[in-house]
Amino acid sequence: MELTPTELKRLDDQTLLITWSDGQRKRYAVSDLRKACPCVMCRNERKAAEHAPQQLTILAPTELAPLKIDRMALAGNYAYRITFSDGHNTGLFTFEHLRQLGEVVE
Repeated sequence: MELTPTELKRLDDQTLLITWSDGQRKRYAVSDLRKACPCVMCRNERKAAEHAPQQLTILAPTELAPLKIDRMALAGNYAYRITFSDGHNTGLFTFEHLRQLGEVVE
């Protein structure tokens, strides 16, 4: 059985709640979703960070503001394209990937 989201709810600017077709509800921190972006650029950055010594990064003002979801749109019938407040929107979050993320809400 393929699990699909049945409800999306923004709990606050930094938290998303997804109810799944099997009734499970999961809470997602927006910052965790951004860190788990599946796009090629983000995957490459994560791989490079694993092999490079810790570096100090100069952040732009937009990177210092709390991260929010500006838009979340269906991409076909299998994924969402999430636009984050930092402007990033190239990752397609498949339902399967989203289901693996988040924290179960009782």
